[in-house]
Amino acid sequence: MSEETTELPAGLRDVADLDLKPALEAMLMVVDEPATEEHLAKLLQRPRRQIAGALRELADEYVTQGRGFELRFVAGGWRFYTRPEYAAAVERLVLEGQTARLTQAALETLAVVAYRQPVSRSRVSAVRGVNCDGVMRTLLQRGLIEEAGTEPETGAILYRTTNYFLERMGLRGLDELPELAPFLPEAEAIEAETQEGVPSFDPDAPDDGPDTPVGRGTDDVDDQTEL
Repeated sequence: MSEETTELPAGLRDVADLDLKPALEAMLMVVDEPATEEHLAKLLQRPRRQIAGALRELADEYVTQGRGFELRFVAGGWRFYTRPEYAAAVERLVLEGQTARLTQAALETLAVVAYRQPVSRSRVSAVRGVNCDGVMRTLLQRGLIEEAGTEPETGAILYRTTNYFLERMGLRGLDELPELAPFLPEAEAIEAETQEGVPSFDPDAPDDGPDTPVGRGTDDVDDQTEL
């Protein structure tokens, strides 16, 4: 294979002046699959032989230094992996987010979605009597609820529970939910609350933006507690 590198636009040619090993480390920190030597050589404008040598030197350095990670050549490319002897620490970190307890506000919001689904964010807020933007965002991020189309009348995004919700609750289906729905207000009872023109929930919107209904509290603070 030719050792020549592919020409890049003028604005990118300064990558050839970067220190090679730190540049490789930075790139390998963000890849989601093993990076080939050919691809790295093209991006860094270096010969493949030079890239291969630097990668092997880095791998040896990490072993010599006893770092908590290592650089492996797998599936035709290079990628960082945690060292097996530290698996217990990594496992605790990964499992912590899965076992963290939901706050009371999150549980109440999840219950409203579960029993009234598909339901819009404004209707959930109307049932609870507080703005639920932050809590809804958390439930989305935790994979407990998901988008389920839009409301024909208003265009508001609708939400429903996920299969992961059923798994975490130990349910085979929504028909196994406890009989709590009669204690929640009917849709007609909260219709007036949803006529305030509250826009559909935006998962990327700031917590305390202009969309927060005037005169209504918020559960956004709960989004940062035990979640």
